[in-house]
Amino acid sequence: MCLESPKLNYRDGYYYMTSAQGGTAGPATSHMVVAARSKSPLGPWENSPYNPIVHTYSSRDNWWSKGHGTLIDDINGNWWIVYHAYAKGYHTLGRQTLIEPIEWTTDGWYRTKTTATPIRSDKQIKHGIELSDDFSEASLGLQWTFWKEYAPKSLTLDNGTLWIKAKGSTPANGRLLLTTAEDKNYETQVEINTGNGNTAGLILFYNEKAYAGVVSDGKKFIVYQNTNKQLELPNELGKRFIAKIHNQGNNLRIMVSKDSKEWITLAEKVDVSQMHHNNYHGFYALRIGLLSAGKGAAGFKQFRYKNAIPREKDMSAYLMVFHKDETHGLYMAISRDGYTFTALNDAEPVIAGDTIACQRGIRDPHIYRGPDGAFYLAMTDLHVFAKRDGYRETEWERDGKMYGWGNNRGLVLMKSWDLVNWKRANIRFNKLTAGLSEIGCAWAPEVTYNEKQGKLMIYYTMRFRNEANKLYYVYVNDDFDTIESLPQILFEYPNEDVSAIDGDITKVGDKYHLFYVAHDGTAGIKQAVSNRVNRDYEYDPRWYDFEPKACEAPTVWKRIGEDKWVLMYDVYSVTPHNFGFIETSDFVNFKNLGRFNEGVMKTTNYSAPKHGAVIHLTAEEADKLEKYWQKNKRKFVPMTSVEVAQNNRNGE
Repeated sequence: MCLESPKLNYRDGYYYMTSAQGGTAGPATSHMVVAARSKSPLGPWENSPYNPIVHTYSSRDNWWSKGHGTLIDDINGNWWIVYHAYAKGYHTLGRQTLIEPIEWTTDGWYRTKTTATPIRSDKQIKHGIELSDDFSEASLGLQWTFWKEYAPKSLTLDNGTLWIKAKGSTPANGRLLLTTAEDKNYETQVEINTGNGNTAGLILFYNEKAYAGVVSDGKKFIVYQNTNKQLELPNELGKRFIAKIHNQGNNLRIMVSKDSKEWITLAEKVDVSQMHHNNYHGFYALRIGLLSAGKGAAGFKQFRYKNAIPREKDMSAYLMVFHKDETHGLYMAISRDGYTFTALNDAEPVIAGDTIACQRGIRDPHIYRGPDGAFYLAMTDLHVFAKRDGYRETEWERDGKMYGWGNNRGLVLMKSWDLVNWKRANIRFNKLTAGLSEIGCAWAPEVTYNEKQGKLMIYYTMRFRNEANKLYYVYVNDDFDTIESLPQILFEYPNEDVSAIDGDITKVGDKYHLFYVAHDGTAGIKQAVSNRVNRDYEYDPRWYDFEPKACEAPTVWKRIGEDKWVLMYDVYSVTPHNFGFIETSDFVNFKNLGRFNEGVMKTTNYSAPKHGAVIHLTAEEADKLEKYWQKNKRKFVPMTSVEVAQNNRNGE
């Protein structure tokens, strides 16, 4: 349906018509590119056997509603198709432009291919355009556009200030200058000077029926959470203030400041995820807007836009997650120097395992900051003392003789933007497909990002019944609540009778370093290296840990601002349990740092941690997390048998 936008190319005696079909928005799989050819531009036309040329086949794809293609060739003779699509889950960013390589088939048609020869250039090509603006030029930058008008005479650029003459009274009818955001996680801010009788602000604007942000007349702030929901607050900053919006995955934090140093949060968790074409039509993006309404004019200075995902240069703290056998809950600890760690919540669990796991306990927590800046937490759904603690009537879920020690079938996945508020999903591998009904375990999940696939990847330990354990991987959606592929082998030990468990991947340069536990005699840590994140890891027989007895759960983290990496592992063969540490700059030579509180690595208020992981935090993130748990301390109180039974009946 809806055949539209034909383009013609002539090649080897044929006219090739490239058209759009199926509607350019709506469901994920609606849109496509189709091709036909003819000896004459007047037809008759023959449809391509390779149709659709471009199409979103599944809602699991990274790009939705792919279509509206244009065929081009480059100076090197390569062919490409340029088209638009929506990023999955981010219709608010509007339709974005993509390019794929094209090949010509032996039967005279074209189709997409997976590899391409890049266009060679002596110049570094930068994606997008610079959105930040000091308003220091004589004319407005190309990033700006008006809304439903062209009114250049309403603007005055004066010594670094953009003055915008007002009109209307609200964001729906006021004067707007708009620019299109490029990132899933971004910050934007601007200094605002409101004139007499003027209302001005910084908003995110889709159309007259969909917007959010903050405006002020100098006396009060009006915070728009959506068009029909607003909050009025006193403005103690006056007519001059700085407004900032942090958009984290379609959730806004709206702030104001007098000096860009101390910020006042006016609103958090403002959901703008539904402000897009499928709800409001128009094919727009949710754009950043400078608003001037009422009378007179508003002045704007130092407009700033940046990708808000912190880099290593922004980091100044470390967050460790771990579990303890006593509670089977999740613990967190903070370090400012990477050597001394202090547990939050007075060393009590920050999340009780019996409230989130099917087996009423979690193990093996791993935390990862994704490419969107969000935090991803993956844990084993397993309680090894569930019978003792009254959560289960049997030692294991299933017969231990048939399925082995600690047999389980599930993981707990959680996603957060602030490390306090979490969205949870419980995954059962035996429900993915009948072929996984006989797995013996699903342990020690970790998360990474496959850059080539553009997808989050969970890799974990799995076995079938009582066979040897191997390392597998699956892909998971950005919402972190749905497994999107069947398990594939990541790594298996060269001796098929030996288990390989507890994998941890670290990318350094163009190499992926996989540390894992080999049960080849006394359990210990080995390393395998690959050029690819999900396969081709080369076996290395060397033992890398410094422990005389068994250890497990390797995890690698980098020291901030240094070319040093720490390999941390769980020394479960000592009493009490402890973590061991070694340090390297080249992944060949390692220095033994000893165990917690037996060398340079210290804990201040906890002992016997199990299976940990460490990530970097900014100072602001660490401060907020510490302050939250100082104000919201809570002790772990196990569920009663009545509560467990009730939750089981409710399927929670």
